[in-house]
Amino acid sequence: MQVHYTRLFTDSQGASRFEDQESELQLGFAAPPAEPLYSAQFTPAVEAFWMGAPATWKGDKPHPAPRRMVFVTVQGEYQIEASGDIRKFPKGSVLLIENTTGTGHSTKVKSQEDAIVLAVGLPANG
Repeated sequence: MQVHYTRLFTDSQGASRFEDQESELQLGFAAPPAEPLYSAQFTPAVEAFWMGAPATWKGDKPHPAPRRMVFVTVQGEYQIEASGDIRKFPKGSVLLIENTTGTGHSTKVKSQEDAIVLAVGLPANG
């Protein structure tokens, strides 16, 4: 069993790039008497918080991320442009954000409804 997610990072030239990632889940996480579940280590977290943007939010000027984070989209859809590459992140998508330096990325809400993410703050050095 595998989990798939997108990584947004800064390359060696300072440009923001996307990278598809996957992790293999292993059987063994258990809460008896339930049957064991599959799991995989992801990354240490610092805090979790909700973040939302209305459809009219202006994030279209390139900017680096303020910190390393994971976004899990729970409502709406947004798109990110990074060095000319555009990806959409609908409800259910997972994005690992690590481009805290360089040229940055731009963001635009694509849904009529507010875009809401469960954001997980990560340690600065990952």
